[in-house]
Amino acid sequence: MNLNITNVNEFFLKENSDFERKALETFHYQAASNELYKAYLKAIKTDIKAVDHICKIPFLPISFFKTHTIITGSFEPEIVYESSKTTGQTSSKHWVRSKDFYYKSALLGFEEKYGSIKNYIFLALLPSYLERNNASLVAMVANFMQESEQGFEGFYLNDFQGLFDQLKAILKGDKKVILIGVSFALLDFAEQFPADFSELIVMETGGMKGRREEWIRDRIHTYMMEHMGFKQVASEYGMTELFSQAYSFSDGIFVPAKTMRVLLREVNDPFSLVKTPGKVGGIKVIDLANIESCSFVE
Repeated sequence: MNLNITNVNEFFLKENSDFERKALETFHYQAASNELYKAYLKAIKTDIKAVDHICKIPFLPISFFKTHTIITGSFEPEIVYESSKTTGQTSSKHWVRSKDFYYKSALLGFEEKYGSIKNYIFLALLPSYLERNNASLVAMVANFMQESEQGFEGFYLNDFQGLFDQLKAILKGDKKVILIGVSFALLDFAEQFPADFSELIVMETGGMKGRREEWIRDRIHTYMMEHMGFKQVASEYGMTELFSQAYSFSDGIFVPAKTMRVLLREVNDPFSLVKTPGKVGGIKVIDLANIESCSFVE
């Protein structure tokens, strides 16, 4: 495959059919054009020509995003997104040729689940992300705010009073309001400003980031619904290493974007997929939007 950024957009974001065909084409493209992935495939003795089904595609361990530059082709990145980290840890890095392509991919995934971005106003409580300059989540949400044409920046670092006042004002309008936040900040806000915000769509992402005791997702959602009057709490799941996102509503079941598919492998065999429903396994993610890094991440 000889891909440039224009037909990449057509191939991955506009064409809906035949995910498996596109995944196989992507594999053969990256096996030839991604130097790290090519070396990994050689190290595990992969017969490239024999890979004729997505179940046969080898997946790159996600730890390589912490230790290597992962690029398909050759380009100077517009930005390098970087994951959060705790003391002593190494962050993951995602080298990005085109921020616009990331924005289009993220917007596509949102609108698949929620409809037109222009129907919403976005507010954000993302302190652990805003404290960094290259968080992909902040970039995504900032782009959502711009595309929704809401006319103002909706980020609140630690200004709970300002957020509370803003919510009181804009919930009276015609647009639906989404508050997206990292879990610990949403819980802090709910504790300090309990109110009836039953019309608000709240979307949690991430965990406690070392700021609070870790809770399971059901407990987080129940607490926020009790203190803020929410009818339901949605969730967004994304990673620095992936361009695509998954969303869940109140049922807790994550639905990935159409550019994404999740497979499970046997715990003790990284090359065998789980075939028994309900069995625990290791996670393999195909993200076609990762065309210029690596689309096959374990």
